[in-house]
Amino acid sequence: MAALPCLRATRDREQKNRGAELPAPYGPWMEIAHNLPQLIASHRLRSRVHQMPQLSTQHLQGREELHLAHLVLSFITMGYLWQEGEEGTVKVLPRNLAVPFWEVSQALGLPPILSHADFVLANWRRKNPNGPLEIENLDTIISLPGGQSLRGFILVTLLVEKAAVPGIKAIVQAIHAILQLDEETLHKALQELAEAIGDMGKALQRMHDYVDPAVFYAVIRIFLSGWKDNPAMPDGLIYEGVCEQPMAFSGGSAAQSTILHAFDELLGIRHSQESTAFLHRMRDYMPPPHRAFVEEIHRAPSLKQHVLSSGDARLCAAFNRCVSALADFRSLHITIVTKYISVAAAKAKAERAEPGNRAGPSTGKPPSALEAKGTGGSHIFSFLKSVRDTTREGMISA
Repeated sequence: MAALPCLRATRDREQKNRGAELPAPYGPWMEIAHNLPQLIASHRLRSRVHQMPQLSTQHLQGREELHLAHLVLSFITMGYLWQEGEEGTVKVLPRNLAVPFWEVSQALGLPPILSHADFVLANWRRKNPNGPLEIENLDTIISLPGGQSLRGFILVTLLVEKAAVPGIKAIVQAIHAILQLDEETLHKALQELAEAIGDMGKALQRMHDYVDPAVFYAVIRIFLSGWKDNPAMPDGLIYEGVCEQPMAFSGGSAAQSTILHAFDELLGIRHSQESTAFLHRMRDYMPPPHRAFVEEIHRAPSLKQHVLSSGDARLCAAFNRCVSALADFRSLHITIVTKYISVAAAKAKAERAEPGNRAGPSTGKPPSALEAKGTGGSHIFSFLKSVRDTTREGMISA
C-alpha cells in the first residue's frame, strides 16, 4: 500500500515527544497561545491579537514546525472568534492572524480552522519524555477554557487513537493477506482488528472519569464550533488579506479522525447517502497522508466479497466480530454524546433563565445555536444512530 509509509511517518511523528515551542521569531504567537484561557476569561484576547505583529511563515522549517504552527494559530483563531460567545461573533479574522494561518494551512493541505488533527493528534506531550504514553504522563501543548475537563477530553480522545493503532496495522495485514490468498494471516488480522476496536471502547469509557459534562457543554464545546452550518455564524468568516469573500469551514469533529473511515472502508460498510456525504466532506479536514490511506483501502480488493466467496465459516465469524465491535463502539459513542450534549443541554436550558448570567463562554453561559448539532455541523443524533445502524447491517448473515 503506497500510502502506508506516509501514514506511518505521520503517526510516528505524532507519537514522538515533539517540541512544544516554535522558533524564536514566533514568540508573539506562542506567548498568546500559552495564555489563551486567561486572555479569553478576561476578554482581552481580541485586543492582544490586534497588537500582534504580522509575521512571515518563511522561518517555519519542516512539517513538525508547520503542524505546531497550525495548532497554535487554530487555537488563537477559535479563541478570537468565540471569546464573547455565540452572540458576540465577528465577521473578519484580522490579517495578522488570517494570512499566516492560511499560508500554513496551504503548506499542510489542511483547512484554516481547528481540526481533529490539531486538537488531538498534534496537541500532546509527555511530562516525562521517557515515560509511558498514558494519561498520567501526558499533557496538552495548547489549551482553551475548560481546565482539567478540556485536558481530559483531548487526552482521552488521543488514547482512543492510540488504541486503534494495532487495528490500523491489521488493515494493512488483511489487505496483503487477501492479495496473497493467505487465509490464516487474514483470520489473525481480523482478530486483531476486533480486539483493537474493543480497546478503543475501553479508552472512550474513560471520558466519564476525566470530563465534566456541564463544563464540556457550556464552556468547551463552543470553541470547537466552526462557521459552516452554524446559525451563530450564518455568513461564514472573511480571512482578511486572503479573500474578500467569506469562507465557511466545519468545526472540529470526531468524524475527522481517520480511524473509523479506515475501518468502514475495509469492512465495506455502506452508510446512507446523507451520512456518506458528511463523512466524505470530513475527509477534507484530515492530513493528506491520512486521507490517501483511507482512499487506498477503498481501492483495495473487497474484504467482504473475499470472505463470502471463500465459504470459510471461521473467516465469516471473524469478519462479523469486527463489524459487531464497530457497531458496539458507535453505540458507546452515542451514549457519551447523550450524556455530554443532550442531557447537559437540558440542564443548561433549565439554568439559562437564571439571573446574573454574563455573556461569554468562559463564564459558562451555554451555547444554544448548536444544541442538536455536532461541532462539525451534523444533526448529531440522527447521524450517529444512522451510521451505527448501517454498520450493524454490514454483518454477513449465515
